Amino acid sequence: MKKLHLLRLLLVCIGMAGAFASPVKAAVEININRGNVQPLPIAITDFVSTDGIGAQISAVVEANLKRSGLFAPVSRGAFIETISNPDQPPRFADWTVLKAEALVVGRISREPDGRLRAEFRLWDTFAGQQMTGQQFFTQPENWRRVAHIISDAIYERITGEKGYFDTRIVFVSESGPKTDRKRQLAIMDQDGENVRMLTSSENIVLTPRFSPSRQEITYMSFEGDQPRVYLLQLETGQREVVGNFPGMTFSPRFSPDGQRVIMSLQQDGNANIYTMDLRSRTTTRLTNTNAIDTSPSYSPDGSQIVFESDRGGRQQLYVMNADGSGQTRISFGDGSYSTPVWSPRGDLIAFTKQSGGRFSIGVMKTDGSGERILTTGFHNEGPTWAPNGRVLMFFRQNAGAGGPQLYSIDLTGYNEQQVRTPSFASDPAWSPLLE
Repeated sequence: MKKLHLLRLLLVCIGMAGAFASPVKAAVEININRGNVQPLPIAITDFVSTDGIGAQISAVVEANLKRSGLFAPVSRGAFIETISNPDQPPRFADWTVLKAEALVVGRISREPDGRLRAEFRLWDTFAGQQMTGQQFFTQPENWRRVAHIISDAIYERITGEKGYFDTRIVFVSESGPKTDRKRQLAIMDQDGENVRMLTSSENIVLTPRFSPSRQEITYMSFEGDQPRVYLLQLETGQREVVGNFPGMTFSPRFSPDGQRVIMSLQQDGNANIYTMDLRSRTTTRLTNTNAIDTSPSYSPDGSQIVFESDRGGRQQLYVMNADGSGQTRISFGDGSYSTPVWSPRGDLIAFTKQSGGRFSIGVMKTDGSGERILTTGFHNEGPTWAPNGRVLMFFRQNAGAGGPQLYSIDLTGYNEQQVRTPSFASDPAWSPLLE
């Protein structure tokens, strides 16, 4: 058993191979490395339960998988078989006739101590084999989290890669008129549910970023008109100042080990990149130019940093070693490039590109080759990666709109969706998978 301190969640995962169907290497799979991925037809039944929570959990699982763009859930109105006992093999012919290549069944029950017991099985309907089966124990208030974990298990079993559903997004919630816009830090599940505020609206907040190793975020706040970088512990709500800086501070981000923060400090009209050791609070300067160097982001192994700079006349992307050496320009397309973010997989860099009066979200290889634009609009900005490196979230403001909204898009560029929030929203940052 593993205790998740942040949600105070007791969660146990137990395999459910079953004597009648051992998990095998089934034919059902999705090759997500191909350019054009055909969504897999999958049937997701209401999980058996006595109080309706089973239907709620299976609905979240279905919504997660559909939103990924990799799965095409079969309409429940077409189901022939009603699953009343998920421990028994289904009537496979009733599902293959619907062209459902995979089938998800489950049960939700309550333990004597009040905990929920959630069980599911994933079947390959054409092979007639169980692909995986697991069960979880948790407190009733954490039922949505169980749905996300089940979604990740299905995603990983069929695609061969980690999912991203059991994650959260921290963002800047914006409310009020443009002339008096209030900005607060907020956090939510990756699907836009369970929104809660982390700060008050008394001070402007910007650029929240997750730690890769702890339930902690870093962000900027203007308190008393003085820019400060803060660390906020999500578990306890404890906040501490990383440093008070006389000049403007931009885009603080964690190093991959969570021991340092990298940021841009402005002095005498220029901005350069610095790292700060969070234990000793000592800073190290990495760039020294008469330009504006900002928006640094580490590679996942911590050996390199991508950043933007106008040293060549307009904003372009550069890569350097972690000690500041070997600064090399990598973007050469028309327009200006900004907000670079290194993929968790290490293979791509996401960016914002401004050209022809429009803003695009794109990706390129780490040497600058293979640039691809995923989406273009009136104003798109601030990409952030899902922890599996397959999906991006960003914020967009359409012409004439009252404020920005969050959107997600996958690496194919075809699966773009709005992530609805209670208010205007900007500066999203995606968490690692929860532990």
